[in-house]
Amino acid sequence: MQITPEERDAVYKTIFSRRDVRREFKPDAIPNDVLERVLLAAHHAPSVGFMQPWDFILVTKPESKAQIKHGFLQAHAEAAERFEGERKEQYKSLKLEGIEEAPLGICVTCDRSRTGPVVLGRTAKPEMDLFSSVCAVQNLWLAARAENLGVGWVSIVHDKVIRDTLNIPESIDIIAYLCVGYVEAFHDTPDLERAGWLPRRDASSAIHYEFWPEPKSQ
Repeated sequence: MQITPEERDAVYKTIFSRRDVRREFKPDAIPNDVLERVLLAAHHAPSVGFMQPWDFILVTKPESKAQIKHGFLQAHAEAAERFEGERKEQYKSLKLEGIEEAPLGICVTCDRSRTGPVVLGRTAKPEMDLFSSVCAVQNLWLAARAENLGVGWVSIVHDKVIRDTLNIPESIDIIAYLCVGYVEAFHDTPDLERAGWLPRRDASSAIHYEFWPEPKSQ
């Protein structure tokens, strides 16, 4: 199957316009057919040994969101204490989640025992199943953007909070909690770049040929 130039350009547009959304969620419900397409795209992520270790828990109950938001606030306060001075105040001023604003939460998990103890491709690098589940997150994120849905990854929350709230067994790894919904607008630049937290690194600085580069002399 050949990709046309128009289809290629649409893929790149989706990649470059993807944002980590924390604000401006609209309360509009996501139509079932749209959600099914997004989850099917996530399910078609690459996976080591074709083990497909992911599951997706859809969260809509306000009481569940409230518990996760409470966990975020606790972890956020803990994190703030790890910064100092102006950086600490800037961190505290940032909007870093949309747990209760987004109409849908999606928890992505990884069942590392899904196809047994020995998995093709995981023998030398056992964490490949975790990486596979992250690929599912990326597929979901890009598919959502193609559907004009915003997605925000909430990483400032302890696993135990999500595990207890969503009744996830200890044997299952928690990969991501995502806030999903339509938004008022997508910004041209990422929130943290726009807020002056960090600039985008130039792509050329991340590309090396043949070997890891020697450190520059001072």
